Amino acid sequence: MDVPTIQGRSGLTLPAIGLGTYSLDGFDGTGSILEAIQLGYRLLDSAFNYENEGAVGAGVRRCGLARHELIVTSKLPGRHHRYEDAITTVEESVLRMGLDAIDIYLIHWPNPLEDHYVEAWRALIDARDRGLVKYIGVSNFLPEHIERLRKETGELPALNQIELHPYFPQTEQLAYHRENSIITESWSPLGRGSDLLANSVIADIAAEHRVTPAQVLLAWHVHIGALPIPKSKSLERLRENFDIFEISLTDNDIASIATLARTDGRLAGQDPSVYQEF
Repeated sequence: MDVPTIQGRSGLTLPAIGLGTYSLDGFDGTGSILEAIQLGYRLLDSAFNYENEGAVGAGVRRCGLARHELIVTSKLPGRHHRYEDAITTVEESVLRMGLDAIDIYLIHWPNPLEDHYVEAWRALIDARDRGLVKYIGVSNFLPEHIERLRKETGELPALNQIELHPYFPQTEQLAYHRENSIITESWSPLGRGSDLLANSVIADIAAEHRVTPAQVLLAWHVHIGALPIPKSKSLERLRENFDIFEISLTDNDIASIATLARTDGRLAGQDPSVYQEF
């Protein structure tokens, strides 16, 4: 299947869907990752805190594809934002994955109350310049955090991974990213832990197009220019999630989905202006 691509700053080009790997760990996790690669997934999202960099790296090494055909992401945890800690953590991620370099490395959360995220960003810039990683970005950063990176280092992230789904569509943040050529990656794209998949608006659109509610939601992400990274251990779900690029949502579909937006639709109240994760 030909998968569309999304282009961002610094020459970063990504497939329009990726695989979330949270909880895909151990031998079973590697098996699920191998199945996803066989189906066509080429973008794999991991993190130091997921404790599965080894499983992801094993999948990459064992899949039989040339290394350049896969794009691997990991993330820096909040407890390692200080410069020297950040550098060592990136090195450990590379060693755990067993790869020469990691394609994309993100700061997982800004942790603004601790206020070391600029220091962490400088460490990621240096890690990239050393060849440990190829592209650098952030996760859960608000525009104000990104603007501070620009002001203090002169460099913007290539990507920002944020909570994004119809209950929390992040319209203003998406517009900011577009203006600055920052790729938007969506975590919890299916509204994990909520009733989004069972919502009647989504169900009606799915019935009209003869697809599943999950496929409608993922097609919505593609339509608005965001890159979803759904996770599943099920081969059937992996296949279903990947088979979305021939779904053409209508203007009426998009308008109906827009009615689901909530004033603060965050699923767990994780506001990056105050939320801390270590």
